[in-house]
Amino acid sequence: MASGILSLHKWLKPKRLAIFEACLIGVLSGLAAVMLKQGIGWLGGWRLQIANDLPAWFALPIIGLTGGYLSGFLIEQFATEASGSGIPQVKAALSYVPIALNLRVAIVKVASTILALGSGLALGRQGPTVQIGAAIAGQVSQWIPTSPEYQRQLIAAGAAAGLAAGFNAPIAGVLFVIEELLHDVSSLTLGTAILASFIGGVVSLMLSGQSLASVIPTIQFSAQEIPFLLLLGLLVGWFAAFFNHSVLAVTKLNRSFFKVGLAWRIAIAGCLSGIAIAMLPSDFRDSTGLQMFLAMGQSEWQLTAGAFVVRFILTLIACSAETSGGLFVPSLILGAALGSLVGNLEHSLLGMGTLGTYALSGMGAFFGAVAKVPITAFVIVFEITRDFNIILPLMITSVVAYLCTEKYAPGSLYTHLLELKGIHLEAETVTDGLWDGLRAVDVMQRQVETLNSEMLINEAMQAFARSRHRGFPVVANEHLVGIITQMDLVKAQESKVSGDMAISQIMTPQPITVSPEERLTQVLYLLSYYKLSRLPVIDRNKLVGIITRSDILRAQAKRLRGVSSQISKPSYLVYQQRGTATGKGRLLLPLSNPQTAIYLIEIAVAIAEKHNYEIECLHIISISPHLVPSTTTVDLNPSLELFQQITDTAKIRKVSIHTQVRVAHDAGQAILEVASDRQLNLLLIGWHGNSKAPDRIFGDTVDTVVKQANCDVMLVKFSDRLQKVNPFNQEFKKPNISFNRWLVPIAGGPNTENALLLLPALLSLSPYPEVCLCQIFSPNDEKHKTSQLEKYADSLYKSLHFSVGTISICSKSIADAILDLANQERSDVIMLGASREGILQQIMHGNIPEAIAQNSNRTIIIFRKAI
Repeated sequence: MASGILSLHKWLKPKRLAIFEACLIGVLSGLAAVMLKQGIGWLGGWRLQIANDLPAWFALPIIGLTGGYLSGFLIEQFATEASGSGIPQVKAALSYVPIALNLRVAIVKVASTILALGSGLALGRQGPTVQIGAAIAGQVSQWIPTSPEYQRQLIAAGAAAGLAAGFNAPIAGVLFVIEELLHDVSSLTLGTAILASFIGGVVSLMLSGQSLASVIPTIQFSAQEIPFLLLLGLLVGWFAAFFNHSVLAVTKLNRSFFKVGLAWRIAIAGCLSGIAIAMLPSDFRDSTGLQMFLAMGQSEWQLTAGAFVVRFILTLIACSAETSGGLFVPSLILGAALGSLVGNLEHSLLGMGTLGTYALSGMGAFFGAVAKVPITAFVIVFEITRDFNIILPLMITSVVAYLCTEKYAPGSLYTHLLELKGIHLEAETVTDGLWDGLRAVDVMQRQVETLNSEMLINEAMQAFARSRHRGFPVVANEHLVGIITQMDLVKAQESKVSGDMAISQIMTPQPITVSPEERLTQVLYLLSYYKLSRLPVIDRNKLVGIITRSDILRAQAKRLRGVSSQISKPSYLVYQQRGTATGKGRLLLPLSNPQTAIYLIEIAVAIAEKHNYEIECLHIISISPHLVPSTTTVDLNPSLELFQQITDTAKIRKVSIHTQVRVAHDAGQAILEVASDRQLNLLLIGWHGNSKAPDRIFGDTVDTVVKQANCDVMLVKFSDRLQKVNPFNQEFKKPNISFNRWLVPIAGGPNTENALLLLPALLSLSPYPEVCLCQIFSPNDEKHKTSQLEKYADSLYKSLHFSVGTISICSKSIADAILDLANQERSDVIMLGASREGILQQIMHGNIPEAIAQNSNRTIIIFRKAI
């Protein structure tokens, strides 16, 4: 399979692949948009026919109630991501928020939108076509696995194709992606978006046809109309700001007031809309007809004002329930109504101008002000009308309306809707040249000294006296709860606060923090604005680092000396293949040395099979610091060969495998990036055993990984015999591993207990395993007891069903005792579970295990429980 994927990548060069995918996305998005339009038209026509045959006051509410409930039911049962317009979800996905965009979402979005809009809810279909196109693109990117950045560009191309197909406006589709969703004008983004948008628009135009250009009268414009266009821009801006605030308010109110599921919320909104529409003239029952009627500019001002009020209220009713439908068409109708009103005013005062000019200008301005995309707005109206005379009036009203709305309702409506769901996107900031590209993770200190919130003030004073730091983060239950400085202690002394009081009483609670991905310019702003000397770095509620002014000064000095490349950039994902998500946990397996990889694979598969884990297999390609990971060309052949080995082994044992290749400056940081992105249960890494001559990936990197990984960690240093022999037994084609005799020193504590939980899986590697538990105590330990050793032996006997040997040894040297016992027992494997931080640090830096790992020709396994 790996060779087939490699051949496909060789034949389909990146540009060819991009063209093929863009064309496929454009065609599928166009077909989906046509299907959506035809489905809404058919169901809406049937609804109007029923309303004519039966009393409207009875038929319309019932149809709205039924269609709304079915629409919400589909969303609740099959794809909760399909609620609302869908554009906020696309925007979140493009910001790497884990929101599903696939074929399932696209199908549910089409069906739920047809049911909702065909039943009379006052929303549009163009917003949903954006999510449908993006979901189709997301599915295509899963069919042909690529990097997340490339997937992001494909999703953006799908969104462009969806908007282009919805409006028959391919240029506007590209502009909307650039202006609102992606903010990226790279050649690949523009190329795929333009091609997908063009094809989507062509497919929609060929199959559905119809444009306002054929029915709207010729646009006329003169300089005397500019004051009225400015007035229209101000009115549109004020009402657009009020509209945005209203949408957010009613959505929040509906969630808190109606304690029912989405299906019933949409059903109630459909019923209310049906009751309101039944009481109005028949012109209000069809959104498309009403839009066409207002755009032609032939309505009386009384009818126009009524249309504005009614559509405003009906749109809010539908939005409040998070109905599957967009705000584009309501915005166009509301803008056209305001434009017609101003046109009527101008005609009554000056007797000149055409209502169509003001209606179309209002359409574009209102849509641009609501969505905060003024350029996209007037391009859409221009592409719909194909009349150059509308450009100048559109530009005037759109710019004025946008500026006015931004003043009274700043920020994107879609971003605010995401915030109501608890999703906060990182704000875009303009970077300074000196700090361009730097983030908090690039300069922060990763090893953070902390104080416990229950520590006494006197103890904190001693901690400050022993340290060079002038401030410490304060933690409770592994969560940051405050920060304490020398100034806090000085103030406590001046106030004669008792030294027996906990530091939680004098610390600064809820300190200002930053995330690892925060731009350094924002970090500098926070330090300066709040007059701070340090900022804790928090990732998923965990303290992962701290930034001081000294750290920033060092980074600045490096940049000024022209050695900015010394600051490691994040790793770059160049290949990814996802397996089935069937396990109850996840094991991360970084692979490097092909000679020992097969042994690590056997250990990983044995653990995964026993504990029902999925395996995340990672291969890191290290590059020089002066190279950029995202643009460096690499050879995937070694990676795919490694992946083929584990895929074959896992397939036999029925273990789910995920694979990925990353290009990185720092292998340790790349492993931590993956560990933080994936919710891991265990990290299994190979260890060379000699930090003075580190392996190509592992060596000093182990320090970083073991200290900072937020999951269980198992280090494996293989016996020299295993690293020198051929990794395959030629007769049986199985790894030549000798894991028969196990020596497990018992130190007590959670590391030992968790290491023993993995032991049954590891013993499956040998047909005749033998286990010996040993306990080493000091000659000065007069209260030494063997009860703990016996407890562990009994526990293992119950799970292994064979007897476990136990030995208790008195020795001054832990390392010497373990070495001597391993020689006596002729052990193949020594498994260490560190019980104290001191022992773990010695294992990391080579003191105790240096004698074990370098002076013993045995396999060493070291286990550390999640911090």
